[in-house]
Amino acid sequence: MNKKTTKAHLLEPDMFQSVLPIRNKDAHKGSCGSVAIIGGDESMVGAVLLAARAALFSGVGRVYAAMLSKSAPVVDVCQPEIMMRTPADLARLKQLDCVAIGPGLGQSMAAIELLISWFTHPTGQNMPMVLDADALNLIAQHVHLADLAKAHHGEVVITPHASEAARLLATNTESIQNNRIDAALRLAKTYHATCVLKGAGTVCAYHDGSYFVNTSGNPALATGGTGDVLTGLIASLIAQGILPLEAAKLAVYVHGAAADRLVEKGIGPIGVTASEVLLEVRSVINQLCSVG
Repeated sequence: MNKKTTKAHLLEPDMFQSVLPIRNKDAHKGSCGSVAIIGGDESMVGAVLLAARAALFSGVGRVYAAMLSKSAPVVDVCQPEIMMRTPADLARLKQLDCVAIGPGLGQSMAAIELLISWFTHPTGQNMPMVLDADALNLIAQHVHLADLAKAHHGEVVITPHASEAARLLATNTESIQNNRIDAALRLAKTYHATCVLKGAGTVCAYHDGSYFVNTSGNPALATGGTGDVLTGLIASLIAQGILPLEAAKLAVYVHGAAADRLVEKGIGPIGVTASEVLLEVRSVINQLCSVG
């Protein structure tokens, strides 16, 4: 039976004052967290760039990006602050606070090996992780990857849309959409994770049985790349020291509120791009912080 949504389960802006990232007067890049975004197979490097830019614009101190593509750029010419690395080089970094894996990752053997390495390498074993897109599709296809994800020592956030959730639960999309809260809770419990089930009324579920339904957002988000923006935003907030469940809730709300603001300005809902959403994310976060 599908659970009901009550006011206590709704994500509202007044919930976030106690968890917003605090920027002290003596803050420096090292005190504001370091995040890595990994993915970007051939023809999908844009997904990593969007996630990394979202992380940058949401306040994390250092952003690293790594891609599987052999033609990956050595610099993001629009945001040269993002530090490009190879996946192997990232594993040697000591200062990472969170890693997001999946945007544009693809489903190659290299992608499988990359996931295994992060689940098993000493650098990644206790690392908070955000798993998205093809990382989830690979976990759904390969039992050994699913077992590694479930056994991961660090906190895990998974961010499936309905079709990805259906693959993870070996069911169909219609069943997921008809029972969104139950599906999110099942995924959270199965993977001992925070589950962000994307869609209208995004559900944030935790493995202890708690759940929250988003109140922000609009159809402007129904465009390619907005999920990558959300992934980068969640990972950025975790790297800044926010607990993964709280980071997921805040990111989901801010992501939707950014789209709402764009529509209020007369930008959209038709034709809004993921790049516009990530720029607006910065304004929403700063406004929430100023209210506190």
